[in-house]
This record gives sequence, structure tokens and C-alpha cells, in this order.
Amino acid sequence: MTRPVVWTPEANEDLLDARAWYDNISPDLGERFALAVEATVDVIAERPLQFPIIHRNRRRAGVRRFPYSVLFELQEHRIVVIACFHGRRNPRRWQSR
Repeated sequence: MTRPVVWTPEANEDLLDARAWYDNISPDLGERFALAVEATVDVIAERPLQFPIIHRNRRRAGVRRFPYSVLFELQEHRIVVIACFHGRRNPRRWQSR
């Protein structure tokens, strides 16, 4: 059984900012980024336990071909995405969420 994936407003904002940055370079690149994030979220929904716990009960899934990770919490009836984060940014920004 797959759990529904819910994005926090902050995580959604992260995603939109990153997509806009890639769209600014090339609309095709922005689309590829969005599809890569979508594929990552699909795998998270199917097999959330395969991803390592990195901080408290939060897990990280890398986005293929992009330097981003989707950070999420596994809850009883759902999966909550708390950040879509570039690997070179300060992790304290998402750890406080």
C-alpha cells in the first residue's frame, strides 16, 4: 500500500524556486528537473524505507542527475515532504522545519 505524499508549503516553495532557476537556463532543463523530482517522489511513495534517516526521523532521497534531494518524514498514514534542497546549501535551513 502506498501512502499519499503531502508537500509542506516550504517544500513546495523550494521546488518552485528550483524549477524557476532551471527554467531560466532552459525551459527544457526545467521540465527535466520537474520530471526527475516527480520520479523521485514516486519511488518515495512506493518504498520509503529504502532511504536513509539523516536527521531525527527525516529521510533523504536524491534526485537523479540533479544536485537536489527530497527530504521527507514517514508518518503513520502519509509521507510529508519537508524540503527539496540543493546539496550545497546549509542544512540548518531545512532542519528547523
